[in-house]
Amino acid sequence: MDPIGWKRSEGIQTVRDRSAKYLSAIHRVLYRSTRGAVGRRFVDNDICLLTTAGRQSGKQHTVPLLYLRDDNRLVVIASWGGRDEHPHWYLNLLADPEADVQVLGDRWPVSARTADPSERAVWWPKVVDAYDGYAVYESRTDREIPVVFLDPRP
Repeated sequence: MDPIGWKRSEGIQTVRDRSAKYLSAIHRVLYRSTRGAVGRRFVDNDICLLTTAGRQSGKQHTVPLLYLRDDNRLVVIASWGGRDEHPHWYLNLLADPEADVQVLGDRWPVSARTADPSERAVWWPKVVDAYDGYAVYESRTDREIPVVFLDPRP
């Protein structure tokens, strides 16, 4: 076992998942501690921090996500790199749609909902235009990658 706990017998996907989790944690800490001065942009897109309640543990989980704006709403994509399963943060939102976001130094509560088919048809081309990697992710999986709206709560 190496210093960060990986075993030689672990599969490539497990190593990728752990790497992504580790890099996400570093990104989250840098973003939060600098109020977005570090980590606010990635692949020419803005990044937010989304905090959800774990659907099993109830613990708070925060992930950095690319987002688009639609007036005062944020739009995020549950791609998870094109894996066949939905990302945990999305499953958490399905269980409890109330969450929190941070953009730069500002934090606020949101309610999440998945775009319906007609909304997704409008938003998916915008999403791919913002980051063409989403088209690659879509080609890797049979699942429809959800477009998620994060609306501010009072």
